Amino acid sequence: MKIDKPVCHCGVVGVYGHEFNASLKVYFALHALQHRGQEAAGIVTSTKNEKNKSTFNIHKGFGLVSDVFNDDKMFSTSLTGKAAIGHNRYSTTGSSDSKKNIQPFLVQYRMGNLAVAHNGNLTNAMEIREKLVNDGSIFQTSSDTEVILHLIARSQLDNQIDQIQSALSELEGAYCVTIMTDDKIVAARDPYGFRPLSIGKTKDSYIVASETCAFDMLSAEYIRDVEPGEIIVIDEETLKTGEIKSYSVKNRNGIKKHCVFEYIYFSRPDSRIFGSNVDKIRRKLGKVLAKNHPVVDKDGEKVIVISVPDSSNTAAIGYQNQLEKDGIPSKLEIGLIRSHYIGRTFILPEQLKRELGVRIKFNTVKGVLEGRTVVIVDDSIVRGTTSKQLVNLIKEAGPKEIHLRISSPPILNPCYYGMDFPSRNELIAHKLNRDIKKIGDYLHVDSIEYMTIDEMLESMVDHAPDEFCTACFSGIYPTAIKKDANKEVFDD
Repeated sequence: MKIDKPVCHCGVVGVYGHEFNASLKVYFALHALQHRGQEAAGIVTSTKNEKNKSTFNIHKGFGLVSDVFNDDKMFSTSLTGKAAIGHNRYSTTGSSDSKKNIQPFLVQYRMGNLAVAHNGNLTNAMEIREKLVNDGSIFQTSSDTEVILHLIARSQLDNQIDQIQSALSELEGAYCVTIMTDDKIVAARDPYGFRPLSIGKTKDSYIVASETCAFDMLSAEYIRDVEPGEIIVIDEETLKTGEIKSYSVKNRNGIKKHCVFEYIYFSRPDSRIFGSNVDKIRRKLGKVLAKNHPVVDKDGEKVIVISVPDSSNTAAIGYQNQLEKDGIPSKLEIGLIRSHYIGRTFILPEQLKRELGVRIKFNTVKGVLEGRTVVIVDDSIVRGTTSKQLVNLIKEAGPKEIHLRISSPPILNPCYYGMDFPSRNELIAHKLNRDIKKIGDYLHVDSIEYMTIDEMLESMVDHAPDEFCTACFSGIYPTAIKKDANKEVFDD
């Protein structure tokens, strides 16, 4: 069954300073970031031998973090060391893809060991790759991340930070990277800051992670974000002085274009990204949605507001709070129960998957829904297939009416910056020519309303509206997009 939600490609972690088991901290951080990638995971560690020479050790595989690292002995034997980086992966090519594509990637070159983990999508990767291949480079994977390794390794500069700085300056698109060398961890964000990346600290180590929820897992203190276009270095000197060295990507432009979907859907509500709490933004999205697109029961009874667990829970709270504030009788209820025990493989024949649809994931609470006007608050609709099945499931509980409210605008365009969207012709809003009534008829609801782009940006409290990338809604891309970027075929 095709995924009917936006999917973020990856989560990254780096730890420096834990005397023996930095990998254990990376392991727990990856657990907290499991939502950012559920197909594969990997950890690379750096340890010193008797001659003070660094050795890199790696373990990676397909599955959830708990599947891949299912032997606790590996953290005290094969994954020792005071520095480590980790990666959770989502790939558009699926779990049957080559194990070689699982990150972190690891190489040896003239200046020692080098490992990299990457979250994002490079829009000029194919162009750079073709040039490198013509110059004699041999690629081992089909991932755009390997381009970064080649650019660093082929640099004729004699300082690793200069090499990394030069390599990153050639890249276009979205990237958050953690890079490990023999004696330091380097982290960087692209000049637009599409994806989040934060710095934290415990009493004995520094941590870099895609979201601050990883710090909570480790009882770490949040220090600050890695700034857009910034390269930071954590090494032995950092442990002694507390100073994090900072450099700039050479094409740093000072223009922020954060992915607005990080707030709408991707990031965990307990994370702080782009300088704001995700929970706070999602509640505001729900409030603005209710203020502009309320639902009133025709008989004056209370409207029942439910979320589609778990990503729209917070927006539903904001929606119902605003209805009450505006004098509309309403009640927030748990109308859908989500099963958390399916497992990632969900091995069933395709026909049976289609027939079961959302039934394997959700159950309705009939006593809550029967005879009531129900408002389903959801964060987004991509193809519409899952939403349609969900509405049909709720109808079986016998509600009076079903209204759908979406805490984002209609998705009309693919993303080239690290989200996996289908082609334009698979997007229901594009396929039905942005006709909201036709979308409602297809989904069999009494009404459907989306947020407008302006309403969505109004909800981004503490931020200027122009700080966000809205390309998937507006079609306005912050960077030039090449036709081979992200293997997307332009169909307009």
